[in-house]
Amino acid sequence: MRILMTLLVLAVVGVGGWQLLPSQGSKDRTITVGTTDAVTSLDPAGAYDAGSWALFSNVFQSLLTFEPDGAQPVPDAARHCGFVGSGLRTFQCEVRSGLTFPSGRAMTAEDVKYSFDRVKKIKSDVGPVSLLSTLGSVDASGMTVTFHLSTPDATFPFKVATGAGSIVDRTRYPQNALRTGTEADGTGPYHLTGYTKGKSAELEPNSSYKGAIGGTGRPVELLYYADAQSLDNAWKDQKFKVATRTLTPQLQARLNPSDPNERVSESDSSETRNLYLNTRASSPLHDVHVRQAMAWLINREQLATTVYDGTVDPLYSLIPAGITGHTTSFFDAYPTQNVKRARALLTEAGVSIPVRFTYGYGKRRGAAEQEAAELKRQLEASGLFKVDVKGYEWTDFQKRWASGKLDAYAVGWVADYPDADTFGAPLVGTGSTMNTGYSNKVVDNLITDSQQYADRSQATADFRTVQQDVAGDVPLIPLWQRKEYVVSTEDVGGGQYLTDGTGVFRLWKLNWI
Repeated sequence: MRILMTLLVLAVVGVGGWQLLPSQGSKDRTITVGTTDAVTSLDPAGAYDAGSWALFSNVFQSLLTFEPDGAQPVPDAARHCGFVGSGLRTFQCEVRSGLTFPSGRAMTAEDVKYSFDRVKKIKSDVGPVSLLSTLGSVDASGMTVTFHLSTPDATFPFKVATGAGSIVDRTRYPQNALRTGTEADGTGPYHLTGYTKGKSAELEPNSSYKGAIGGTGRPVELLYYADAQSLDNAWKDQKFKVATRTLTPQLQARLNPSDPNERVSESDSSETRNLYLNTRASSPLHDVHVRQAMAWLINREQLATTVYDGTVDPLYSLIPAGITGHTTSFFDAYPTQNVKRARALLTEAGVSIPVRFTYGYGKRRGAAEQEAAELKRQLEASGLFKVDVKGYEWTDFQKRWASGKLDAYAVGWVADYPDADTFGAPLVGTGSTMNTGYSNKVVDNLITDSQQYADRSQATADFRTVQQDVAGDVPLIPLWQRKEYVVSTEDVGGGQYLTDGTGVFRLWKLNWI
């Protein structure tokens, strides 16, 4: 009887275990993923945004990449990489053999050199060229590529691991111009087999992939939605299996991890959102006293509560919580809303009250419209400002801030890599990606100095000073830090690994249960 009962128990356990594994029939079924992220370009030289880089993470390879929650980059298209000598000015990688582009042509070091060179040459307004500011030149010989840096930069391996380091087929991409069309030729874990701008991207596993990840996952279709409400509606109508950036705050607040019909992943994130201020002489926000007055009036707690239903945390500095070097410099300088101090600053500046300026935002980008309305209300309630709010389609919005046509604009920032450096030069350095016109030699020097430390904890003092200076100069006002939400139906697993603070979007982690 004991033997029979044991056999019965084993049989039941066996059935249960079988039900948790993907069947052969489900292996090739496509997993659909809904998002509001927009793709600016399919060419890595022409995009520096979360939506484009999410696609690049899967279609292209970089020499290095990040493992989930990893603090240091690991080899991907490279067999190994490292600095040569002790000066942090020469970085060398050996390209992994056997990597092939969709055409069947083998990757060499020449493709790597070509990919980095064209980012620098094309210098797209919305591209990642600013991320390669310390890169002087690149040499290629056989399967070895050598990067020569203009200044010591311990963070260069991090930058190589980003979308800026995506390696393209040099026979398919123009040297001095962006590639157009709906194709992408990379050696990543997926091939892009179909693309309709603003609608969908179809991805098939790359059977020839060789690199850092163990398997290439299931076929995936990314579905792009114009706004968060459309994404919400499509999720409720079961139009896709996985929802990621960005559902409405109201739906996020209602997500329930105990709901048997869905899997919910909530985690901390290093994604931030700042209000960027145009500091050029032609802008009404040119005078630092005007920008400081604005900092005295912004109520982040109210913004997080009324617009975002508590799904974001108020942010008081350039570098978010969880990243080494984080401070609360804006709270220290402007601890509470104070109309009296704001008025005194405007009086000292000698400007007409109310100060009038334009505020731009990306249409249908999360709760950007409601956020703009709330910030306008807060600033105008003081009687000190008059804000002209206007929304723009995403690509137009990017071009407007890149050309300095807006006085103020709120933009989210997803960390390129898990280091405070990603919040430095791209956001507040001279010639920054955010293009506020801000230039402070002390800040620039501190950012450069911080890059010389191989032990990144030694850069903390420099970044603390940078944050103090930014709080005083106010080229931006930190607003909030996002919590990361991924929700999937009960038959799809791996959503908790999809995204983290490393900047990698891991579609290959999704699987049928």
